[in-house]
Amino acid sequence: MARAWWGWGTEEGALDEGETARLVTRVRELLPDHDFTDHPPPDPYALGLPRPRVSPPPALAPLCSDDPVDRAGHARGKAFRDVVRNLTGHLPWLPDLVVRPTSEGEVVDVLDWCVGAGLPLIPYGGGSSVTGGVEPRFEGPSVTLDLGRLDRVLEVDRASRCARVQAGVLGPDLEDQLRPEGLTLRHYPQSFEFSSLGGWLATRAGGHFATLYTHIDDLTQALRVVTPRGVSQSLRLPGSGAGPSPDRLFLGSEGTLGVITEAWLRLQDRPRWKATASVSFGDYGRAVEATRVLAQSGLYPSNCRLLDATEAYLNAGVAVDGGLLVLGFESADHPVDARMGRALEIVREHGGSPFVSERDAPEGGEAADRWRSTFLRMPYQRDALARRSMVVETFETACTWADFEGLHAAVTSAARSALSELGLTGLVSCRFTHVYPDGPAPYYGVYAGGTWGDTVTQWDTVKTAVSEALTASGGTITHHHSVGRDHMPWYRGQRPEPFAQALRAAKERLDPAGILNPGVLVG
Repeated sequence: MARAWWGWGTEEGALDEGETARLVTRVRELLPDHDFTDHPPPDPYALGLPRPRVSPPPALAPLCSDDPVDRAGHARGKAFRDVVRNLTGHLPWLPDLVVRPTSEGEVVDVLDWCVGAGLPLIPYGGGSSVTGGVEPRFEGPSVTLDLGRLDRVLEVDRASRCARVQAGVLGPDLEDQLRPEGLTLRHYPQSFEFSSLGGWLATRAGGHFATLYTHIDDLTQALRVVTPRGVSQSLRLPGSGAGPSPDRLFLGSEGTLGVITEAWLRLQDRPRWKATASVSFGDYGRAVEATRVLAQSGLYPSNCRLLDATEAYLNAGVAVDGGLLVLGFESADHPVDARMGRALEIVREHGGSPFVSERDAPEGGEAADRWRSTFLRMPYQRDALARRSMVVETFETACTWADFEGLHAAVTSAARSALSELGLTGLVSCRFTHVYPDGPAPYYGVYAGGTWGDTVTQWDTVKTAVSEALTASGGTITHHHSVGRDHMPWYRGQRPEPFAQALRAAKERLDPAGILNPGVLVG
C-alpha cells in the first residue's frame, strides 16, 4: 500500500467514514461549539512545487527520484505541525532528490558525491519523526537518503540470540524475518509499522517494554556506520569497560555524524506466557505511588502504563476518578502468574481495584485491549481531527519520582494557561509510557478546538509554554521523541557545555563539510 504523502501511514489505513463519524461525535460532545468542517489534503501535483536544483552523477541517477509527490512525502516527518502544513499546501522546503541506495557501497558513493558537491544529506528511515528531524529546513538544495531498500536480516547468531540487520528495515518486516527463528526484538514503538531500525537507533527510540529494556540502546550489541571519514564498525560484545562506548557516540546522533547501515541486535525468544490486567484508582496520587512501588519492586512488568482519568476516558473508553493502570507480564521461559499476583497485591495496597478478565471489565470490554487498539490508531485519529481544525498533539519527558508532582502541576498549568490565552477550549491528558526505579516518563496529550489556518501557530505557542515548564521543573526535553530541529532551543540548555564542545568536535572531525543533517544537535 502506498504511503500517504501528507499524513500518517497509508491512505488505505486511514479512518473510514464510520470511524471518523464516531470520533467526531465523541469529540463534539466535549467541544460542542467547534467547527468540524473537513479540510482534505491538496493534490501535490497542483501545488507548483519547484523543480530540483541539482542533478546526480550518471552512476547514481538510477537510484534517484525527483517525483514531486516523492519529494513532498520526504520533506518532513509526521508531527501535528507537519501534517497541518501539508494540508494547507505549505511546503517551502523540499529535498531536491530522494536517493534510494540498495547497498552500503552505494551509500558510500552517495555520501562521497554530496561531500564533493557540498550538498546537505538527510538520512531517512520511515519518516516518522515528530521533531523536524528529517526536514531540510534551510535554504539551498538538499538530498534525502532513503534507506528503505536496505531491509534484510543478514545473519542470525542463535546461540548468542543476536542478529545482524540492515538499518532500513521497517518494524513489521523485521519481525516477519525473525519469526522463523523463533526470535523477536520486542521493540514496538507507536510508530512500529512505519518506522525503521535505523531511525530507532539514530533517535534512541523507546519501545514495547515499559520497564527494563525500554530503549533501543538496551537491545544494541554493535553498530556499523558510514561517515565521510570512513566506516565505523564496533565490536560485538555482551559488555565492555574499554573506554567510552563507540556505539554511544552514534546512538541518538540523528544522522549528524554518519549513516547507520547495519546493527547487531540483542533478541528475545518469542513469549509463550502472558498475563494482563487493568487497575482502576479513585485517586491519581495513589495511582502514581502504586506505579512507583511497582517500578522499584524488581518485578519488571513488560507493560506498566498509567493513564490519568482524561487519557483513560478518551482512549480506553473507561471512566475512572483517579487513573487506569494497564499492567502486563510476559516470558518465553516460565509462567508469569506469580509476578502478576504480587503486582496486584501491590496495587491493592495502594487503593487499586484490578479487573483481569473480560467479564470483570467495565462497559463490556477489556480496558487494556481497548486502549492498545486505540493506541495503534491514534496517529490516524490525530490526522482526522487535524483536518477538522483541532489542535491534537503530544509531548513527552522523563523526571525523577521526587520531581514528578511539581513537574506535572507546572506542565499541565502551562498548557491550560496557553490554551486560555489563545482563547481555546481544550483538554490535557497524561500517561506514563515507561517507568524506571528512579522516575517515570510522562507523555502528555493536548486536545483543543483550534482555528483553521492558525492551528500550527496555536500549537507552537502551547509547545513553547510546556517545554519551558518541563525543563524548568527538572524534566528532559525528550524521553524518546528525539531532539530534531524543534527541540534544539531546550536541548542546548539541557546538555553540559563541555559535552556540547565535544559533540561539535566529533561533528567537525567526522563530517568536516557539515553536510549531514544540518541544524540538528550541533546547530
